[in-house]
Amino acid sequence: MVKLSVIVPFYNVQKYAPDTLRSLRANARDDFEFVLVDDCSSDETPDILAHAERELPGAVHVRHERNGGLATARNTGIDRARGEYLTFLDGDDWLAPGYYQRLLAAIEELGCDFVRSDHVQCTGRARTIHRVPHGRRGVVLDPRSAILPADRSTSVDYPYAWAGIYHRRLVEKGLLHFTDGLRTAEDRPWIWRLHREAESFAVVGLLGVHYRRGVASSLTQIGDVRQLDFIRAFDQVVQDTAKDRDADRLLPKAVRTYCAIISHHLGSIERFEPAVARKLKSLSAAALRRMPQDVLDEALDSMDVQRATRLRRLRRRPASASAPASTGASA
Repeated sequence: MVKLSVIVPFYNVQKYAPDTLRSLRANARDDFEFVLVDDCSSDETPDILAHAERELPGAVHVRHERNGGLATARNTGIDRARGEYLTFLDGDDWLAPGYYQRLLAAIEELGCDFVRSDHVQCTGRARTIHRVPHGRRGVVLDPRSAILPADRSTSVDYPYAWAGIYHRRLVEKGLLHFTDGLRTAEDRPWIWRLHREAESFAVVGLLGVHYRRGVASSLTQIGDVRQLDFIRAFDQVVQDTAKDRDADRLLPKAVRTYCAIISHHLGSIERFEPAVARKLKSLSAAALRRMPQDVLDEALDSMDVQRATRLRRLRRRPASASAPASTGASA
């Protein structure tokens, strides 16, 4: 029986894939499988993965005929996975040796639906530890209890899918798949759904994932239209949370986070292509008007003057779009 399935999407990462694959080998075990999903790469990544399927114990190579983006690639991996537990890694990141064995031991000891873990962010030669914004460690809790407060960073603001491990029952309940086609912020509706609908979770202080920042091909570094998928992602967060039994308590957090992300993108708008920058403003203005207006007023009142002023000005802007963003490009 497969104990752990590791789902690793790859897209045009020939420079980094060998490091990723070496770190997977240093985590291999007879009852682990590695589902390597090539999202229709156009560089040498497919050849690297074909070789890995032969050389890496437990490796399964799946190739998309069309590029679908990170969310779709992860869903392909989830559908192919056979493990009792599942986890994720991105194709340009890497692991400490033996990390998955420690992570698996943690969730088996705790017996919960999912476990969240810290990680190391790597920018060039700089290393920074990033911790799950939750104080209680090694204790099984109700995931819903970790969403609030609205005005502080909480577990839903630490959305990284690869920073944790998940029991198969979450797949069976329909909670682990991502919104198909999202090219960025795909983990935001996902982490909110987990915290609203899963029954138990815990946070552990394990370090093992090395998250590579500043990669030129990463969507976080590219100012094209794919970045605007954050609007679709957060529209889903707000819409789903509005249907929740605790909507009156949880919506302020969802709306405030959405506003903070809009403000963040507007604050660095110069990195976008001019046409995309215009579309960002238009779609963001429409998004603000779609939000529950009383909750939005409360959120803006709670924010610092600079961000609140920026968003109020945008809210008054005539918008050319009133529906969620549909940007039509693939990663």
